[in-house]
Amino acid sequence: MPAQITELTFIEKLAGRFNLPVPEHVTADASAVEIRDALKRWGDRALVKPDVLSGKRGKAGAVREVTDAVEAQREMKRVMGVEVGGRLPRTSYMVQYIESEFEAYTAVTYDSRHLGPVLTVSLSGGMDIEEAGEDGKARVPVDVYRGLDAYQAGEILEKLGCPKKLVSAFSRSLVDLWDMFISTGMRMCEVNPWRAGPDGKPYACDFKAVFDESNFKFKNLGFELPEYPASETAFEEEMAEWNASSHQGQAHVAELGGGTILPILFGGGASTIIIETLLQNGGSPMFLSDFGGNPPYERMYGTASICFRHKLGEAGLVLILGGKANNTLIDVTFQAIADALRAYVDEHGPVRTPFVIGRGGPRLVQGMLAMKDTLDALGLPYVIFGPDTAVTLVAEYAARLAKACREGGGAG
Repeated sequence: MPAQITELTFIEKLAGRFNLPVPEHVTADASAVEIRDALKRWGDRALVKPDVLSGKRGKAGAVREVTDAVEAQREMKRVMGVEVGGRLPRTSYMVQYIESEFEAYTAVTYDSRHLGPVLTVSLSGGMDIEEAGEDGKARVPVDVYRGLDAYQAGEILEKLGCPKKLVSAFSRSLVDLWDMFISTGMRMCEVNPWRAGPDGKPYACDFKAVFDESNFKFKNLGFELPEYPASETAFEEEMAEWNASSHQGQAHVAELGGGTILPILFGGGASTIIIETLLQNGGSPMFLSDFGGNPPYERMYGTASICFRHKLGEAGLVLILGGKANNTLIDVTFQAIADALRAYVDEHGPVRTPFVIGRGGPRLVQGMLAMKDTLDALGLPYVIFGPDTAVTLVAEYAARLAKACREGGGAG
């Protein structure tokens, strides 16, 4: 599982270091007096949250508003035992409620279309971000040498229609967010939402980030990442055993709790970018995966078989996607996936799940033909993209197609 942090670690370890404004908080080990004093200071309104490595805590009913100390203590104990997306919390905490009519979403990720990091900003924050259209988002490449300045950030906000009284302070916060991203070896970071308080200052009210563990900046963070309770699903356990059984080709997965897209992904950092793109576009991926490392046929066949056995029956779409490979033989991996799919259908009966495929690399045409022949033989709908289409565009297309199929009742 990739190294990642959530809001509580961000508040305690990084926000102050990079001058990012965050709500006040108290943790589950706070005394009754500390909790009562905090609530009084915050106007008797706060949010209790679990510290868990999973998104959509609010939709899972694990984020609760509280107005008194007894209720707050009770809720902090309760949410510590609430499973979110198949994962258990490490602890719980209470944060100040920021009264606001303004919410925004921001993310910094690496984008293969620009061969570098991209800042995404939307004024549809919170749970509304999944419904926000592309016309409501701004995506701006950031030069890793020049960085992001307040003038550039202000232009983005003004074009999106940000209230003028917030532009200056929010611009400075976006610059600080970029500085944190580039200084700590992150692959991606996301604030959802930003909320502007009565004082006109924007607060980062939720956060998550994924790190590049090979980046020396990550290794020099200056603090240890917290450990979370082991709560592996049967799928994760089987894949972990399969991954450990051979050094040839990797088979890493981490449940995300989504219910629509089954992602068979290749390429480490590209996998993270693809998942974030799916999430930003309402794609609801079932898990994060990385199946690269030039797996031989038997290795890839076993990996795909495990994925199909655990997930295909519930999937609304299968996404097979990765960047342009240097050493991985596309015909070998795709033939193995195709054969695993045939074996699944032979055992479980026909499926109607659409496939979206995008890849590049050695023996690409032979691999694409192997997938095409199998999908045609099984009567499955599919769309295939070549290496000239960025993985983020393919992921956006897959998310929209999955959403359309879900709302329309199927692939047709």
